[in-house]
Amino acid sequence: MSVDERFDTTSLQWLVAPEPLAEFLRRSSAMHRHLCPRQVLGARMGMYAGELLGLALPQTNKRLYVFVETDGCFADGVSVSTGCWLGRRTMRLIDEGKVAATFVDTQTGNAVRIAPHPNTRTLARQYAPDARSRWHAYLIAYQLMPVTDLLVAQPVTLTVDLKAIISRNGIRAVCNRCGEEIINGREVLRDGQALCRTCTGDRYYTVTSREA
Repeated sequence: MSVDERFDTTSLQWLVAPEPLAEFLRRSSAMHRHLCPRQVLGARMGMYAGELLGLALPQTNKRLYVFVETDGCFADGVSVSTGCWLGRRTMRLIDEGKVAATFVDTQTGNAVRIAPHPNTRTLARQYAPDARSRWHAYLIAYQLMPVTDLLVAQPVTLTVDLKAIISRNGIRAVCNRCGEEIINGREVLRDGQALCRTCTGDRYYTVTSREA
């Protein structure tokens, strides 16, 4: 089976971007089996971050770290253009429900937050006047629009400790209460004991009791 046959040709026929953006979108589409506007936004944000921070992307090391503000197709668009992935511990989800991301050069500490321009959707029709729907207009226009019409970038300073988030490989502890292993320095020290966050009460679930 060829690469193109794995794609949803209904959406991939609207792949009009120049290289290297087109290749990034093909990679993202291969994971989702379709192409959508948010994948385009994510890929272009990653490319723009590389320009602004002076980094060659997609990276083969772990110099760039990115905080994405929503998940799904958008995050994968960011990943393919930057080389930052959740599985490589170079991406973190801060779920704000926004199609935006903050890119950090871990060597210099320079950081930039990039989001769609407020007028992006309004301008989309100018770049794709013959599109069959608003969705198709976004998909086409986001590939073609000048980056200054599409995106807004702001230099930012992190309020979180990036070094603590990244931590170091090989750090392990055992929770003195539940006995589960804790990695990446996420244990909490209380009264001389190492505890996991769940055992300190900072939990996202409760155990359901079931009758035998």
